[in-house]
Amino acid sequence: MIEKYTEVLSQYELEILDVRRGRGAWLCETNQGLKLLREYKGTIKRLDFEDQVFTQLEEAWHPFVDRYVRNREGELLSSADDGTRWIVKDWYADKECNLKDDKEVLRAITQIASLHKMLRKIEFKEEWNLGSILVQLPGDEMERHNRELIRARSFIRNKRKKTEFELCVIGNYDMFYEQAKDARLGMKEFCAHHEDEECYLCHGDLNQHHILMCPRDVAVVEFNRMHLGMQMEDLYHFMRKAMEKHDWSLQLGNSMLETYSRILPLSDTDRTCLYYLFLYPEKYWKQINFYYNANKAWIPARNIEKLKDLELQQPLRNEFLSRIK
Repeated sequence: MIEKYTEVLSQYELEILDVRRGRGAWLCETNQGLKLLREYKGTIKRLDFEDQVFTQLEEAWHPFVDRYVRNREGELLSSADDGTRWIVKDWYADKECNLKDDKEVLRAITQIASLHKMLRKIEFKEEWNLGSILVQLPGDEMERHNRELIRARSFIRNKRKKTEFELCVIGNYDMFYEQAKDARLGMKEFCAHHEDEECYLCHGDLNQHHILMCPRDVAVVEFNRMHLGMQMEDLYHFMRKAMEKHDWSLQLGNSMLETYSRILPLSDTDRTCLYYLFLYPEKYWKQINFYYNANKAWIPARNIEKLKDLELQQPLRNEFLSRIK
């Protein structure tokens, strides 16, 4: 493996000072700063799309992003002798956003809003119309998840002896499934009424792992799921993670929404979209889906605790939902 990464790095105008493993890749200290070397299995068109977006962002904003580095031949992609393909990109030696730290969370929200604002100014090109750019609508995804919830419940009902986890599922299923149905119906109607509204580029996978807290700024990395869609999904995914860590604190939730709105005002349409995204019991679905697709003979005790915690947090979650819409 050492020979392979040495072979790939030799194709770049970089002086390598140190190399170490990290993030499932190689972190390289170079004379041009920290870089990340990773094997790449996507298409060159996808790389070109992301690079063109980064170019336009930098012309208008100078963001901290993990921009790709071109090799000596001016290419984004480099090949090893064994046929594997590799990319090198800028990286940051900084810690991930700590969701338990209110100040870091709000700094991250500020950067998310700034990123969204700049992405709205980028005109979508027809050549970017790739399969990976067009993703499933949230209402369709909710519908698929609901079918999975029904299958899991049917499986559990037919079992004679039920584990503690399965008894928890039977005990709170109706409450969460009603929310799942209402969210799917609401989101379907929302998308139908707003199908003519403009979509914008979104990060596509925003969570604390992809937001790095730098001394002078906040870096946003891993744009490999960037797509054309609803930016509120980005905001929702990050906010939900933070709210779960803070037991659905109304104060933090309002602060995040206000912080975002100071940079990119939230319209009534945005808030309605957020409401239905938050209404869907995503973490509950994840626990049930994990159970159904895993070894059902043994469920970790932590998963049982998570189900119980979701039920305990429900009143606070409902209160937060009432403040969004």
